Amino acid sequence: MNAPSPDRLDLIFAALADPTRRRVLSMLLEDDMAVSDVAQPFDMSLAAISKHLAVLAAAGLIRQERRGRITWCKLDPDGMRAASVWMQGFGQFDPVDLDDFERFLEAELQDWTRE
Repeated sequence: MNAPSPDRLDLIFAALADPTRRRVLSMLLEDDMAVSDVAQPFDMSLAAISKHLAVLAAAGLIRQERRGRITWCKLDPDGMRAASVWMQGFGQFDPVDLDDFERFLEAELQDWTRE
């Protein structure tokens, strides 16, 4: 895989910087979800969640697909892989293990559901 462009990396890391978006990624680890289901546990409007989803999609971290009247969201692992490739270029970092990242997101989701 070629190194991602700086603009793409900016989008990925900006998307990951927000705790709401990290929680959404954790939720999507379980399964694809309808936008309304993603929004349900958050204390914000559907429009606000839709904006978060748009940021994640623009970063390439999720994909959205329209099925009838419902928009579904699913993880796109290529976005995270792009960030991992960039970090590996520094040589001082171990490759990012996507399984470890999945466990991290699951732990984040568990912590969040306890709040």
